Amino acid sequence: MVRVEQIMGMPVVVDARDVDDAAAHEPIFDWFRFVDRTFSTYLADSEISRVNRGELSPADAHADVREVLARCDELRAETKGFFDVRAAGGDADPTGLVKGWSVDRAAAIADELGWRNYAINAGGDMRFRGGALPEPAWRVGIQHPSQRRQVVAVVAGDDLAVATSGAYARGDHVFDPHTRCPPEGVLSVTITGPELATADAYATAAFAMGVDGPAWTARLRRYEALTLLADGRSLRTPGFPTVPA
Repeated sequence: MVRVEQIMGMPVVVDARDVDDAAAHEPIFDWFRFVDRTFSTYLADSEISRVNRGELSPADAHADVREVLARCDELRAETKGFFDVRAAGGDADPTGLVKGWSVDRAAAIADELGWRNYAINAGGDMRFRGGALPEPAWRVGIQHPSQRRQVVAVVAGDDLAVATSGAYARGDHVFDPHTRCPPEGVLSVTITGPELATADAYATAAFAMGVDGPAWTARLRRYEALTLLADGRSLRTPGFPTVPA
């Protein structure tokens, strides 16, 4: 059973292979609607908007808001500032973490519901578990950022998160926070690992680093990377989980 809804300004797709009742998806989508109401910078009454206006102290915000902002601070330090939710100005915009974080939480809800074979896709970033029945595992194609009909790699697994950062259809939206300029020499970065929130933040940071990104991703633990450079090279860490297309 596959269900798609437009939430948080993007399509959210839940594909549950061992569920045959559309109503069973409701707790998952209720969660995503809560996340949108809480973290959207486009909603004036969201908690993150109220925090940015100084109407709500972060210490008094919902526990989820405190958790996300604290994790953003950790990732900013870990990436030497290349993942920075305040890079574009003084206000906090944690959406770069919230997407993956909310999918991780949705996966935990799916586990509590007893789902064993599912994939949750939010705007192209995915968390999957089990298999794409009757197949024993999930297979995800990584699209070339400028040649849309070309798949540069296929990732496979039965318990994995996959996040990609690049220009793609949105154009330049990731910037080096130190120079305020878009990165040069890199087309996209895909990160795989156990958590989508962290994978998404790592992909954003590595892409913002430009040609220096591959050296940084080579030192990551529990996360693997595929980097496409503008000169045509494809660089991947040894454990990147690719299979033949």
